[in-house]
Amino acid sequence: MIIKLGSGHTAEHVDAVCRLAEAEGLKPVVEYGSLITVICFIGTFNGRYQAIMDQVRTMDGVDEVIKVSAPYKLASWLEHRERTVVDIGNNIRVGGQEVALIAGPCAVESAERLDDIARDVRAAGATILRGGAFKPRTSPYSFRGGGEEALKILRDTGLKYGMATVTEVMDTRQVPLVERYADMFQIGARNMQNFNLLDEVGGTNKPVLLKRGMSATIEDLLMSAEYVLARGNRSVVLCERGIRTFETSTRNTFDVSAVPNLHEKTHLPVIVDPSHATGRPELIPSMALAGIAAGADGVHIEVHNAPKEALSDGPQALLPAQYRELVTQMRRVAEAVGRVIK
Repeated sequence: MIIKLGSGHTAEHVDAVCRLAEAEGLKPVVEYGSLITVICFIGTFNGRYQAIMDQVRTMDGVDEVIKVSAPYKLASWLEHRERTVVDIGNNIRVGGQEVALIAGPCAVESAERLDDIARDVRAAGATILRGGAFKPRTSPYSFRGGGEEALKILRDTGLKYGMATVTEVMDTRQVPLVERYADMFQIGARNMQNFNLLDEVGGTNKPVLLKRGMSATIEDLLMSAEYVLARGNRSVVLCERGIRTFETSTRNTFDVSAVPNLHEKTHLPVIVDPSHATGRPELIPSMALAGIAAGADGVHIEVHNAPKEALSDGPQALLPAQYRELVTQMRRVAEAVGRVIK
């Protein structure tokens, strides 16, 4: 249930609505705007939905009461009628008119290598540096990341080039460590429905990049976002990174329709990851451009200066020169659809 209080409402009106929710055993979540305030009731109504709805309608300051049929309440477009813009820090945002560029290697391999790559992607226009310190690998014998030392390298490199940083967190025990060094948590596709992990990052004040699971529906993705939002963390960015289908010529199948589909259902920013979606460098540029044309709020691409030597996912990385050319093309498409890449 969503309650809208219009212009002229007071703090006492908001408090009264919240007290009613709490008396019914519900959790009120308040979103303050410049003119209106929106309150979302979350919980089990125990057959009293209509009675509570009727009672709220009669309260002072209440303009409208909306029944939400979608299971995701806080992620719903109905709950927040303005697009959310997620602030990563250092005047770097995801959402709004600007298309955010996230780039870097799959894994942090060394300070020297990350420095070289960061310098190149920053010069091309990327403002968010990615790099894994903890890597989920199919084989336990593969390189699984450099841990805390890699996080330090990522932090220091980001600071050097004025970039925000994002890195994957795989386990609740890693959350405090990653929170200490990175500007943004990444929840990978394999952990999209790790609900304990979603709860844990939801209790922090760091933004969360939530990737769609390989077999997840749009609703599944939004319900996972709901876990983070329900804990109080409102800075969530959704990522379409390809889903598993019967097609074998690409690593995954890039569901470009997910971008406008999500924008119709949620106020949260949506970005695309054509690197994981295709796994093929020759396809990444086209899919990146398609994502922007479809309305993506950002593009997440793996870049490596020596892909054959990469310790993780080298075959799907673009070379710095290729990335630089792609950014030039992305700027043109962004401009054509009324967006901007600085």
